[in-house]
Amino acid sequence: MRLQILPPEWKIAAMPTQAPAQPANTPKAATPMAFARSIAAAYKRYGQNPAEALRLARITPVQLKQANAHITARQMEQLSGAAMQELGDEGLGAFSRKLPWGSYGMLARASLSSPNLGVALKRWCRHHALIADDITLRVATSGDTAAITVEEKVPGQVGEFGLVHVLRNIHGLACWYVDSRIPLQGARFPFAAPPHRDAYGLMFPGPLQFNAAQAEIRFDARYLALPLRRDEKALQQMLQRALPLTVLQYRRDRLLVEQVRQALANPAVASHNAETLAAALNMSARSLHRQLKEEGASLQALKDGVRFQQAGELLQRTSQPVKKVAAAAGFGNEKSFTRAFRAWSGVSPGEFRKNLQG
Repeated sequence: MRLQILPPEWKIAAMPTQAPAQPANTPKAATPMAFARSIAAAYKRYGQNPAEALRLARITPVQLKQANAHITARQMEQLSGAAMQELGDEGLGAFSRKLPWGSYGMLARASLSSPNLGVALKRWCRHHALIADDITLRVATSGDTAAITVEEKVPGQVGEFGLVHVLRNIHGLACWYVDSRIPLQGARFPFAAPPHRDAYGLMFPGPLQFNAAQAEIRFDARYLALPLRRDEKALQQMLQRALPLTVLQYRRDRLLVEQVRQALANPAVASHNAETLAAALNMSARSLHRQLKEEGASLQALKDGVRFQQAGELLQRTSQPVKKVAAAAGFGNEKSFTRAFRAWSGVSPGEFRKNLQG
């Protein structure tokens, strides 16, 4: 089983017996060349030559050295797939010992009998420590937010590529387990923002923070209660057919709360009362209220959450003064907005913006 970093998609697949045909159209090169250099460095660490893998991926030695270059998802797929086989390491040199071919398939299978996603992810994290003790993975919840954290035993040893590799891995697998899109609420990394920071917006949609204490991704904790929708047969088909499982392929979101949030954030919805929202979700207002209550949520709380999420995005993506952000979020004055924003995020708007800038 191979796992690759392919912005904006995440693939989990068995190695095909031969490379599929190139698409007719030219795909956008969005994967940082820095990731290809990390794979080439793994070859050097093991005393092997990456020339053949680079040739298969159509990456020349000159291109490999270009600091700000990018490659396509297809090139990354070819390079990492060849490297995993040639090096005998699904971790691609990130850890102190190799992860033999099939390691990540074994982890997926070991969690397949879990009653819900929360248990499956905790098992996956626990089992990962058996094959790579350089990092400690944990699943934690705080209020309505779940976080998967990655703590390095020796800070900086696993490095950027290894941390991104693991987090994209577990996020893609989580979506596959429950057959649902799981939108991220944010991601953090324990290193300075790299020159290819733009690629992170594709790999980890949502607020980003660099120079953090540890690597993590965050999402709605209610996903943890969803039952797994895959079985051994589905796993065998995925592994044998090398079917790419991408995060973006999941258009269905099995969590009504998130669907409501999306409708609230959609400017095409004329108003945000229960009737119009229910119509946008193809249900009655009565069913909307009932199902939200069953999930422990309320429409007003979701409206507030979306409002603060939009305010957070303005703080991240623009240089607008806090006063203007407050007005855009529907607050009458900056003071009331700051007080409410601190209650929501734990920090003031100014501190929030400073943390995002690293």
